[in-house]
Amino acid sequence: MAEMPHTTPAPLTEDAFLADRQRFWGAFTNFTLVSLITVVVILVLMTIFLV
Repeated sequence: MAEMPHTTPAPLTEDAFLADRQRFWGAFTNFTLVSLITVVVILVLMTIFLV
C-alpha cells in the first residue's frame, strides 16, 4: 500500500513570507499598470473614432 503524502505545510520563515509578499506586490502593480494602459488606449481610440 502506498504511503500518503504529508499534508502539513512547511514552516514559513520570515524570508519566505517577505518573498511571497514581494511577488504578490509585483504581480499586483504589473496588473494595475497593464489595466491603466489598456484604459488609456481605449479612451484614445474612442476619442479618435467618435469625434
